[in-house]
Amino acid sequence: MTRKYHPDNERMKRKYFIFLKEAKRQDDSSVDAVAKAISRFEAYTKWRDFKAFHFEQAVGFKAHLNKYRNEQTGSSLSKATMNSALRSLKTFFQWLAMQAGYKSRINYTDTEYFNLSDKDTRVATAKRNRPVPTLEQIQRVIAVMPSNTVLEKRSRALVAFTLLTGARDSAIASFKLKHVDLAAGSVFQDAREVNTKASKTFTTYFFPVGDDIRQIVEDWVHYLKNELLFGNDDPLFPKTEVKPGARRVFESVGVLKEHWSNATPIRKVFKEAFEQAGLPYFNPHSFRRPWCS
Repeated sequence: MTRKYHPDNERMKRKYFIFLKEAKRQDDSSVDAVAKAISRFEAYTKWRDFKAFHFEQAVGFKAHLNKYRNEQTGSSLSKATMNSALRSLKTFFQWLAMQAGYKSRINYTDTEYFNLSDKDTRVATAKRNRPVPTLEQIQRVIAVMPSNTVLEKRSRALVAFTLLTGARDSAIASFKLKHVDLAAGSVFQDAREVNTKASKTFTTYFFPVGDDIRQIVEDWVHYLKNELLFGNDDPLFPKTEVKPGARRVFESVGVLKEHWSNATPIRKVFKEAFEQAGLPYFNPHSFRRPWCS
């Protein structure tokens, strides 16, 4: 049986990932992307020792990526995906070439062979206009959303809040009630508690998208505080409470005073809301583009 790892490679990868996280201050998702690129390269070389790296491996790997096809969809890798993976590998091997035991084995200039052609690089880095929903489309989605149960109220307030603030879904999942100032019409994105981009702390203000949208958000905040007795440190959009039902299957019965662990449930709410309105799906992040471009 072929061994699908190399002990020395594993040791150096662990060292490099610690370097990225602690010295370069990269977040887990960025480190995971680098790990995926290195793993893909190792599979291509059949897990050869990194000390055996040669420019021909980089050239062959680029050709391998060009020929790659997804087994399920049959689609090829985008130039942007290729560029990101190759840049990660180039940086990794440049770091590796400076490590004890590798300096004399890896030619630093060989890492340059991970570069895409100028043409492909321009394609990979070109900015593209992505479709965004119109204000009228979002208002339509919110208008048809029911608001009878606590979960329905939460879903409608979630879409309204995203339109009102333009906040990222990862931040929304981590907001607490205390971060929203209804009187000032603002949201305090405190990086100590909120999952903000680049861990920056800042204050954002409500967009002028209509008093009805703002009222939905205000009603939700008041509902949490006055009806459910949520405190300032409780989540703005709490996690769903699930219990076994009469038919011995789990059912959604309410909300917990707990945060969602990630933004996946938020995107699910958006997908269902747009489908219900008979409109094409737009993800939460698309809501902020007309205001934050």
